[in-house]
Amino acid sequence: MTGEFLTQILILLAGSLLVLSLVRRFRLPPILGYLVVGMLLGPHSLGLVSNDESIRLLAEIGVVFLVFTLGLEFSLARMVAMKSEVLGVGGLQVLLCGAAFGGMAYASGIEPGPSVVIGGALAMSSTAIVLRQLGDQLELARTHARLALGILLFQDLAFAPLLGLATALGSGDVPGPAWLLGMAGRAAVALLVVLVFGRFVARPLFREISRHRSTETFTLTVLFVSLGAAWATHRLGLSMALGGFLAGMLLAETEFKHQTEAVIKPFHDILLGVFFVSVGMLLDLRELLAQLPLVLLVLVVLLVTKTVIVSLVVRRFVPNDRKALRTGIVVSMGGEFGFALITLLLRGPAVEPRIVQVLLTAIALSMLLGPLIVRYNKSVADRILRRNVATPSDMALETVATRDVATREHIIVCGFGRVGQNLARILERGGFEFVGLDSDLLRVRDARMAGDPVVYGDATHPEVLRTLGLERASVIVLTFNAPETALRIVREVRRLRADVPLLVRTEDDGKLDALQAAGATEVIPDTFESSLALASHLLLFLKVPATDVLATTEQVRHERYAILRSVFRRRDVARLPVDGKAPGREQLYTVVLPPGAKAVDRSIEEVGLDRGPVTVSAIRREGITGRHPGPETRLREGDVLVLWGRPEDLEQVESRLLMG
Repeated sequence: MTGEFLTQILILLAGSLLVLSLVRRFRLPPILGYLVVGMLLGPHSLGLVSNDESIRLLAEIGVVFLVFTLGLEFSLARMVAMKSEVLGVGGLQVLLCGAAFGGMAYASGIEPGPSVVIGGALAMSSTAIVLRQLGDQLELARTHARLALGILLFQDLAFAPLLGLATALGSGDVPGPAWLLGMAGRAAVALLVVLVFGRFVARPLFREISRHRSTETFTLTVLFVSLGAAWATHRLGLSMALGGFLAGMLLAETEFKHQTEAVIKPFHDILLGVFFVSVGMLLDLRELLAQLPLVLLVLVVLLVTKTVIVSLVVRRFVPNDRKALRTGIVVSMGGEFGFALITLLLRGPAVEPRIVQVLLTAIALSMLLGPLIVRYNKSVADRILRRNVATPSDMALETVATRDVATREHIIVCGFGRVGQNLARILERGGFEFVGLDSDLLRVRDARMAGDPVVYGDATHPEVLRTLGLERASVIVLTFNAPETALRIVREVRRLRADVPLLVRTEDDGKLDALQAAGATEVIPDTFESSLALASHLLLFLKVPATDVLATTEQVRHERYAILRSVFRRRDVARLPVDGKAPGREQLYTVVLPPGAKAVDRSIEEVGLDRGPVTVSAIRREGITGRHPGPETRLREGDVLVLWGRPEDLEQVESRLLMG
């Protein structure tokens, strides 16, 4: 048995490697690749892999990790601040969409219990696809994105009872009112236990573990907490997924959220892939081709019905039809939870396998179209509403403004991390215009929300450099610590323009000679410059004349740091960050104030941000950024607060701003 299971795992891995390589090359969703692997290798095609209990257990653990990562995004503070979006919009969406799809299933001759599960499954949307694509488009701060997030959060909550119902139906049970009340009571007990455990046990435990600076110990702790919570809810008669979700929500309230996301991601990706492979094994390609018209009909009904219902629900909460329709389009696709719910129905006699396969395929196709649906939500909404000229968004206006800067004399700052941001503040104070470039989408999003002219791109591509206005740039600065990439950029810049000053920051002297040979005007190694600064202060304390100190440091630079380059080196020891970043390192962090936030209509002084470890670096309001606001500044709905502090302090301040 062990040898047979290992053989099946090896076949799955080989098939996944081959198919996913092709999927990645054509930039298709990985979910599609996993489904294809399951269909090709499963019992309905080649028959190389059987969907036995071992595979199903791995798939179920994959779902646990999926909802665990969703729980990490489900902050209790955000839930309270967005109660109108989550409970109002999200609740109505799940109720009305579930009723519509469930009614269609019941009218087709399916029993009431399975009809409820099918209705709830089709009401679900893909959180992963929606949030990822909106983030890539820098739209997460927009109204339609905030409403979509509220809908997705309520869907996450609704998944737990629907999963319990689907599990019962899959085992052949017919749940009644007593079962529903018992499940609700057990869920309440589980939530209470998790909250108490999180406050009094989890945070002290993770603080103690983080002191050891051991990645292995931290990873084992995360696995223990997530799977332990899943085991506990399973023992209470609830789903394992509910335990994983509660464990994620527990850790979302701590300063260890980011590090937890980092260590759980490999397990999440691999085991969730096994889940989608197991779903693909359920699909009979020959039967599905025979029922292709029915599959396409279900797909169209799914997309149109959800778009219409969500648009009508959201219209009560927004001032115009366009925002409501964009929200409906964004969440119109199916989701991973829909797969999980409908798959459970195959384990019992409640629904014919033929119908289940049609529903699974329709959801899979909708998710395949999902990235395109989200990407073009604005264009589709404008076309449906027959808007010839769309009002430009704040982000679009900022993009135009950034391009306008590129037409004048300016500085190009490649890399907008800590060093790049510090340079930006100095340039801003001196009245110099600059354009920033970074390849980290989240960093670009935060910088744009804070009002900085930063764009996403790769400076090794000549088209990107031309777009940034290379011909009119007065200086180019490379601030990131990636010597090989910096070397490629220097060569590309010199190929396009030989006369522009080019400053390169590096951590040490590893590529100093190569960078200067490639055409860098100046190379500034961090370690050498900090040594020179320290030496300058030391010589001044030793009563060496300031002119001699200046001459000494300039001579060292003139000799390209030769006197500092012969030193003993030691191998760096990897250290575990406390929160996914450097231990205790301060950083910038943006918080958007939704309509229900406690800080709305209160001053900075009233919410306590004029004192303490976190400071307000800037406030962005209606496209205008105000730096270093005074304590009397009153906060408004929709304000983007740019905060500065340590990650653990920022988490607490965000909770205070959102829920008091």
